[in-house]
Amino acid sequence: MNAPARLPGRIGPRTLLFTTAALPLTGWAVHAVALHKKLAATKRDPLTGLLRRDTYTARARRLLARHGDDVAVVMVDADHFKAVNDTLGHAAGDTVLAAFGSRLTAWAGPRAAVGRLGGDEFTVVLELNADRRERRLEQLVRMLHTPVALDDGRTVDVAASVGAAAPDVLGTRDLSALQRAADSALYDGKHSGRAVVATAAHATTPSINGRRAGRPGTTVWGRAA
Repeated sequence: MNAPARLPGRIGPRTLLFTTAALPLTGWAVHAVALHKKLAATKRDPLTGLLRRDTYTARARRLLARHGDDVAVVMVDADHFKAVNDTLGHAAGDTVLAAFGSRLTAWAGPRAAVGRLGGDEFTVVLELNADRRERRLEQLVRMLHTPVALDDGRTVDVAASVGAAAPDVLGTRDLSALQRAADSALYDGKHSGRAVVATAAHATTPSINGRRAGRPGTTVWGRAA
């Protein structure tokens, strides 16, 4: 009987073992990637791509702990947003919100915590020292007042109110307290076209979970901050 033909570079037992083991690992890797993408999606708002509340809060607190006084907490409200929805439609409103999300992300940079609290309300926590604070906030206001191009070729004039709070001014690194003060400062400058930096007086404004009492939706979050 002729000896069985041997193929060059035949698969040995060890190679076969590794190959067999790699098959389920490959399948698991694909599953893990899909799971990672799914989990990442749950951390971000699907319209704007910004962080959802829980993920934003965790990152914001890490930034406050890491950078101390060289941090700013910024609250942003789109101005006259209901009029955009009512006159141009909800698709136009979604485009405006997505544009705001992109502008906030570009302004704050990749290391910041940028979140959408809901509706037309946004928040940012970023490393920002006192020397650069005024100039950077002015830059943000200009960005948020730039018209937005709609998918149908039209443009819509937009604006936003901005309030900021900083640990070196208020003497606290508590995120809830800083958001409360920034939110109060925002309403002091509502529709003014300028960013308002919170003072100690803004920190005493009653709030619900770090947001000015009386804001739509604040009561559903429960206890006072």
